[in-house]
Amino acid sequence: MLAVLDTLTTLSAVMPANIDINPNDSGLPGISALRTVVGAVMTIGLILSVLALIVSAVVWGFGSNSSNPHLASRGKVGVLISCGAAIITGASVTLINFFWNVGQTVS
Repeated sequence: MLAVLDTLTTLSAVMPANIDINPNDSGLPGISALRTVVGAVMTIGLILSVLALIVSAVVWGFGSNSSNPHLASRGKVGVLISCGAAIITGASVTLINFFWNVGQTVS
Protein backbone atom coordinates (compact mmCIF):
# COMPACT_ATOMS: atom_id res chain seq x y z
CA MET A 1 0.00 0.00 0.00
CA LEU A 2 2.88 2.31 0.81
CA ALA A 3 4.41 1.68 -2.62
CA VAL A 4 1.15 2.73 -4.30
CA LEU A 5 1.05 5.97 -2.30
CA ASP A 6 4.68 6.70 -3.18
CA THR A 7 3.91 6.11 -6.87
CA LEU A 8 0.90 8.45 -6.73
CA THR A 9 2.95 11.11 -4.99
CA THR A 10 5.68 10.78 -7.61
CA LEU A 11 3.15 10.96 -10.47
CA SER A 12 1.49 14.06 -9.04
CA ALA A 13 4.88 15.73 -8.76
CA VAL A 14 5.77 14.86 -12.37
CA MET A 15 2.42 15.77 -13.97
CA PRO A 16 1.86 19.44 -14.78
CA ALA A 17 -0.56 21.13 -12.43
CA ASN A 18 -2.13 23.53 -14.91
CA ILE A 19 -2.48 23.05 -18.65
CA ASP A 20 -3.78 26.11 -20.48
CA ILE A 21 -4.54 25.55 -24.16
CA ASN A 22 -6.79 27.85 -26.15
CA PRO A 23 -8.02 27.67 -29.75
CA ASN A 24 -5.54 29.24 -32.14
CA ASP A 25 -6.81 31.10 -35.22
CA SER A 26 -3.37 31.29 -36.82
CA GLY A 27 -2.12 27.79 -35.96
CA LEU A 28 -2.78 26.23 -39.36
CA PRO A 29 -2.98 27.70 -42.83
CA GLY A 30 -6.42 27.68 -44.40
CA ILE A 31 -8.50 28.34 -41.27
CA SER A 32 -10.26 31.28 -42.93
CA ALA A 33 -11.01 29.13 -45.99
CA LEU A 34 -12.38 26.41 -43.72
CA ARG A 35 -14.68 28.94 -42.04
CA THR A 36 -15.92 30.00 -45.46
CA VAL A 37 -16.59 26.38 -46.42
CA VAL A 38 -18.45 25.70 -43.17
CA GLY A 39 -20.58 28.81 -43.71
CA ALA A 40 -21.38 27.66 -47.24
CA VAL A 41 -22.36 24.21 -45.99
CA MET A 42 -24.64 25.82 -43.40
CA THR A 43 -26.29 27.85 -46.17
CA ILE A 44 -26.78 24.73 -48.27
CA GLY A 45 -28.25 22.94 -45.24
CA LEU A 46 -30.75 25.74 -44.66
CA ILE A 47 -31.74 25.84 -48.34
CA LEU A 48 -32.25 22.06 -48.36
CA SER A 49 -34.33 22.34 -45.18
CA VAL A 50 -36.61 24.84 -46.91
CA LEU A 51 -36.87 22.56 -49.94
CA ALA A 52 -37.71 19.58 -47.71
CA LEU A 53 -40.34 21.67 -45.92
CA ILE A 54 -42.00 22.61 -49.20
CA VAL A 55 -41.98 19.03 -50.51
CA SER A 56 -43.25 17.65 -47.20
CA ALA A 57 -46.05 20.21 -47.07
CA VAL A 58 -47.09 19.26 -50.60
CA VAL A 59 -47.05 15.55 -49.67
CA TRP A 60 -49.06 16.30 -46.51
CA GLY A 61 -51.64 18.27 -48.48
CA PHE A 62 -51.83 15.68 -51.24
CA GLY A 63 -52.27 12.88 -48.70
CA SER A 64 -54.97 14.77 -46.83
CA ASN A 65 -56.92 15.65 -49.97
CA SER A 66 -56.70 12.15 -51.43
CA SER A 67 -57.82 10.50 -48.15
CA ASN A 68 -54.51 8.71 -47.82
CA PRO A 69 -53.61 8.77 -44.10
CA HIS A 70 -50.23 7.09 -44.63
CA LEU A 71 -49.12 9.75 -47.10
CA ALA A 72 -50.48 12.56 -44.91
CA SER A 73 -48.62 11.12 -41.93
CA ARG A 74 -45.37 10.96 -43.89
CA GLY A 75 -45.85 14.58 -44.92
CA LYS A 76 -46.36 15.66 -41.30
CA VAL A 77 -43.24 13.82 -40.20
CA GLY A 78 -41.29 15.41 -43.06
CA VAL A 79 -42.45 18.88 -42.01
CA LEU A 80 -41.30 18.26 -38.44
CA ILE A 81 -37.96 16.81 -39.51
CA SER A 82 -37.23 19.64 -41.95
CA CYS A 83 -38.07 22.24 -39.29
CA GLY A 84 -35.85 20.42 -36.79
CA ALA A 85 -33.02 20.29 -39.30
CA ALA A 86 -33.33 24.04 -39.91
CA ILE A 87 -33.32 24.73 -36.16
CA ILE A 88 -30.23 22.62 -35.59
CA THR A 89 -28.43 24.07 -38.61
CA GLY A 90 -29.22 27.63 -37.62
CA ALA A 91 -28.36 27.14 -33.97
CA SER A 92 -25.25 25.01 -34.51
CA VAL A 93 -22.75 27.80 -33.85
CA THR A 94 -24.62 28.91 -30.73
CA LEU A 95 -24.87 25.32 -29.46
CA ILE A 96 -21.17 24.69 -29.98
CA ASN A 97 -20.25 27.97 -28.27
CA PHE A 98 -22.54 27.13 -25.34
CA PHE A 99 -21.03 23.70 -24.81
CA TRP A 100 -17.51 25.09 -25.31
CA ASN A 101 -18.16 27.59 -22.52
CA VAL A 102 -19.63 24.85 -20.31
CA GLY A 103 -16.55 22.74 -20.96
CA GLN A 104 -14.27 25.63 -19.99
CA THR A 105 -15.90 25.84 -16.56
CA VAL A 106 -15.23 22.16 -15.76
CA SER A 107 -12.23 21.83 -13.54
